[in-house]
Amino acid sequence: METDNKKTVKKPSFMYALMMLLSIVAVVSVGILAFDAPIQILMFISMLVIIPYMMGLGFNYQQIEKSMVKSMSKALMPGIILLTVGILIGAWIASGTVPTLIYYGVQAITPQFFLVTTLLFCSLVSVATGTSWGTVGTAGVAMMGVGTALGIPIGLTGGAIVSGAFFGDKMSPLSDTTNLAPAVTGGELFRHIKHMLWTTVPSYIITAGIFTFIGLRYHGNGSDSGEVNQLTSYLADNFNLGIVPLIPIVVLITLLMMKKPAIPAIFAGAAVGGIIAIFYQGFSFVDTLATFYSGYAVESGIPVVDELLQRGGLTSMLELIALFLFALGVGGMLADAGVLEALIASFAMKIKHTGVLTVVTVIVSYVMLAVGGSVYFSTVMGGTLMRPIFDRLNLEPENLSRILEDTGTQGAPLVPWTGGGIYTAGALGIATVTYLPFCFLAFITPIFTLFYGITGLTMKEKKQPNKKKDTKIKVAEA
Repeated sequence: METDNKKTVKKPSFMYALMMLLSIVAVVSVGILAFDAPIQILMFISMLVIIPYMMGLGFNYQQIEKSMVKSMSKALMPGIILLTVGILIGAWIASGTVPTLIYYGVQAITPQFFLVTTLLFCSLVSVATGTSWGTVGTAGVAMMGVGTALGIPIGLTGGAIVSGAFFGDKMSPLSDTTNLAPAVTGGELFRHIKHMLWTTVPSYIITAGIFTFIGLRYHGNGSDSGEVNQLTSYLADNFNLGIVPLIPIVVLITLLMMKKPAIPAIFAGAAVGGIIAIFYQGFSFVDTLATFYSGYAVESGIPVVDELLQRGGLTSMLELIALFLFALGVGGMLADAGVLEALIASFAMKIKHTGVLTVVTVIVSYVMLAVGGSVYFSTVMGGTLMRPIFDRLNLEPENLSRILEDTGTQGAPLVPWTGGGIYTAGALGIATVTYLPFCFLAFITPIFTLFYGITGLTMKEKKQPNKKKDTKIKVAEA
């Protein structure tokens, strides 16, 4: 029976596929703009909206359900990572790790150079560890606290953190996405990294310049020196500060640099924090476990203290995991229905110039990111769909892998329902739309990507072109 049903499944036409995609866009955009509805429920409704479209193509409900579950199962490991990071944040506040970084950071960093310092610091951590998530959850959390204490707007601080963290995720040879992109496109790791320097280096210099320029407007000890004094006094009076609370950071970064699995590495950092909370900060074992579960609880009566410290815990990540599940469900259904291939196939053979090819690849990468809810989905699908066109135009695979990283990897934290967006917002404790306008690196890099594609500069051709392919291109261009 199942075999018969599979035989009746049709491929969607371009217009049918476009209608499916626009239906989802309508649900999400109208829900947010008109009703300010939670994104979680909108993505769940989007899954239901796709069901009749898939049935119209010949799928039965069992097949649709299988498509949803298969894709949503990919959220299991990232979901566990999210939960573990929630535990880590709560543990590091109780252990005094975050309070220590905030206390000394406020005293050591001047407001004028805080933003560019944050960019550089997060870049170094991310390149060294190869993980943007690890950087956001450690260095990023600490710098958010310092920035708030110094009176720097949280959106600006978040933008500097994200720019630095995802710079390393893109450029570090230890990063999974940096290894995935050349693997999907048929390239080589270090040729891929070298080729990305053309777009990333000038973009990074401009980004650093922008953050330096913006930072010059902030002077003194922040917007309210009295508030800063209240914060530092509270931290000094209620936590044992110093070197000991920094041990969990050393443990976590060391494990990540040794390429240990993320979940046990993050939990090890949390566990060490929990031990320090008990034996160095005076927490009971029961209170420490409660912090692991529901986060650090404080009612100091000082707004800046409560805002910075009342965070973390396993439960703080549950809403984000729900969003991740539904977003992946939507992406899996669209992929199995053949929507993405139908949209690409309609114009693939018409692409004959590097400029057009680059523009289309950029669009495909961003669409895959938004639809699939994951940079991995974007990289795999974008690379798979566009690779034959790059081969036909006799272009080296690092051209494609560079575009995928310039867009998908750096754009991951900018889409609220993707894994990167969900994780970053949850770890930093701010909405995606708050830091999004200030993620300058993610906006500037694609500009260089498009410039090189349109002009043909740095778009490397294969050294030994296929005679037939070369002839076909010349005939098509003539």
